[in-house]
Amino acid sequence: MGRIAVTGSVAFDTIMEFGGRFGDFILPEKTNELNVAFLVEKLERRRGGTAANIAFSLALLGERPLLCAAVGGGDFVDYAAALEADGVDTSGVLTCDDMSTATAFITTDRDGNQITAFHPGAMARAAGVDLSAHADLSEVVVGADDAGAMALHVDQAQALGARLVFVPAQQIPAMPDTALRSGLEQAWLIGGNDYEFEMIRDRTGLSIEALGASRMVVVTRGSAGSELHSPDGVAVIPAAPVSEVVDPTGAGDAYIAGVIAGLRSGASHDVAGRIGSIAAAYVVEQHGPQRHRFDAIGFRERYAASFGADLQVRAEGWA
Repeated sequence: MGRIAVTGSVAFDTIMEFGGRFGDFILPEKTNELNVAFLVEKLERRRGGTAANIAFSLALLGERPLLCAAVGGGDFVDYAAALEADGVDTSGVLTCDDMSTATAFITTDRDGNQITAFHPGAMARAAGVDLSAHADLSEVVVGADDAGAMALHVDQAQALGARLVFVPAQQIPAMPDTALRSGLEQAWLIGGNDYEFEMIRDRTGLSIEALGASRMVVVTRGSAGSELHSPDGVAVIPAAPVSEVVDPTGAGDAYIAGVIAGLRSGASHDVAGRIGSIAAAYVVEQHGPQRHRFDAIGFRERYAASFGADLQVRAEGWA
């Protein structure tokens, strides 16, 4: 089995926590003239971005993922060193010396709902990231990124014969119809939350059931758990218990990483989904998408405590 390349955003996240509920401040009948302000109680700057988050959790799960993303020249040095120390290969990044790394501004309310503004910075040049230089790839994750780069990396994954994990997320509205459909059609696995799949259905007419008839489709539903649809049926995955929901940012990225690592380890769909659920649980208990930590023993113990069964996979290592 070859390596995993992870494409998508690398960003600094400015996280703001709002103690109220967005719904109490937004009048649905007045959204055409929306003008609201939220008094945030906490603000932090953290390392994030879809690709970096997925790669980080993959590394914790025993993989050595190749991060393939466009980053700024001056502000990524310490970030790269931290990722390398945790087991992520950053040799695939494109450094843009004249630009800054992307920045996200995320406001989270007391129910875990989020409003995000995003400045792409160097991500706008992500089409310069060339996957064809890496012939040893067995999976390519195409996450939220510059829309043109996403289309290119879908095509490059196909040319390399790598299995495509397509996680378009926030970029669903920005992708041209042809590019979105190409990613969906070529994917080995499609991931997203229920809201994102509703956007896909609105854009393409393709339901979760239709997509899952010929490939794997992972749908997350927050505290309600998740589902893994495939031609073999639907695996319904319960949410793993958490000690406290501190911050949901990046939980979906960790879930995808867990599913990929599980499938690569020979896990069944049921078990791979539960691995993803445990990985996501670690994230929501911390502030930020890359502050969770676990080792193989601790992960196995938490899996057994959460689901009442030992973790069953074929691979060696953490699993």
